[in-house]
Amino acid sequence: MAAPRQAAAVMLGAVLRGTRPGPGWAAALGGGLQLPSQLDDIPPTMLRKEYASLPIIDKVDDVVKKILSLEMAGQREKVKIKMEQLAEKVRRAPNDNGSSEVQVAYLTAKIRSYQEHLQKHPKDARNRRMMLMAIDQRKKILKYLRRTRYDVFENTCKQLDIEYTFPPPYCRKVTKLWLVKKAFCLQVFKEVQKLKAPERLKKRREWQEQARAAWAAREQAQQREGTPV
Repeated sequence: MAAPRQAAAVMLGAVLRGTRPGPGWAAALGGGLQLPSQLDDIPPTMLRKEYASLPIIDKVDDVVKKILSLEMAGQREKVKIKMEQLAEKVRRAPNDNGSSEVQVAYLTAKIRSYQEHLQKHPKDARNRRMMLMAIDQRKKILKYLRRTRYDVFENTCKQLDIEYTFPPPYCRKVTKLWLVKKAFCLQVFKEVQKLKAPERLKKRREWQEQARAAWAAREQAQQREGTPV
């Protein structure tokens, strides 16, 4: 039962990366496949962020330190620490938490966490949808950075190990049904414009009359001010 699940995980990882699994991937499943994780570089003895700055932490027992360390923490807390680590690479200032580069770093950590989860659970549709939403959001921010600040865009992709690919050009096949729909929509648009023409003309004349009345009132006020008493 474990082998098909591992095979599906390998295939899913290859699809997410846009590549194909190598020729020896099936043989590697027999000895147990260890998938790499972005959380492997986080030491398990590292204390949690809320306890690391306590002055009394050096005097507590080793058992208490183990309980307060990342070894006993959940996946969500480890992902938060990874998000901060990636944000430190592209942060403009120590208190920068909302720039485009930091948002890309946060989204990158989330996307990689979703990818690791989907490698183990390929049928999790909810996390797949959340991952695709995060990828779309990161694409929009990277596109904005590439258009406005290309040097920051290059540095962000380099520091976060992101391979930016251009979207494929939009190409739509012209069919007879599409041509008929387009002609029908144009005809409907023209008829609607004809029906709205009298109303637009009426509004334009009302605006012209109001403008003339305002101009006449202003001229009369100027004449009264210039007439000697």
